[in-house]
Amino acid sequence: MTCDIILCGVGGQGGLSVSVVIARAAMAAGLHVKQSEVHGMSQRGGEVLAHLRISDREIFSPTIPKGMADIIFAFEPLEALRHLSWLSAERGTVVAAMAPILNIPNYPDIDSVLGEIRKIPRARLVDAEALAKQAGNVRSANLVLVGAAADLLPVPPDAIEKEIVAFFSKKGEAVVQANLMAFALGRAIPHA
Repeated sequence: MTCDIILCGVGGQGGLSVSVVIARAAMAAGLHVKQSEVHGMSQRGGEVLAHLRISDREIFSPTIPKGMADIIFAFEPLEALRHLSWLSAERGTVVAAMAPILNIPNYPDIDSVLGEIRKIPRARLVDAEALAKQAGNVRSANLVLVGAAADLLPVPPDAIEKEIVAFFSKKGEAVVQANLMAFALGRAIPHA
């Protein structure tokens, strides 16, 4: 079993944080993990891309070949389309947030962007921002997406919850609880 994951977004959306949470949960479950990150600009708004590879066998490369990703987590919808070439046509699923980050002057029409994502055979568009607000912290939209794809991940949800607690505990109990709730709300989304 191998699960290759692309996490893409813009700076400040927590893509690298959830990559660490998933990786730690996978390691705790006894799986092999390799990770590769491209941070882009150091401030908010620059491209952030992470490759996360999880397997029950040894992994030799931290990067995912184009056309081989099982999951693309897109924390910003346009980033889903920019990184679509990594998705496996046979088995890949795109899990994308619906809210745009308008960080470029010529951002395309959002309805057109979402329409293109809807054309992807296995796409899950998630109103992650609204669910994160419901959870009590708009910054937990990243974990809404992870919850929305929990059924696709090779680690049990309770292992992810344990790592959410460990990773965010230094930020206080309110942040931990908001992130746990965001993950739960994402898991509760029905999938077609």
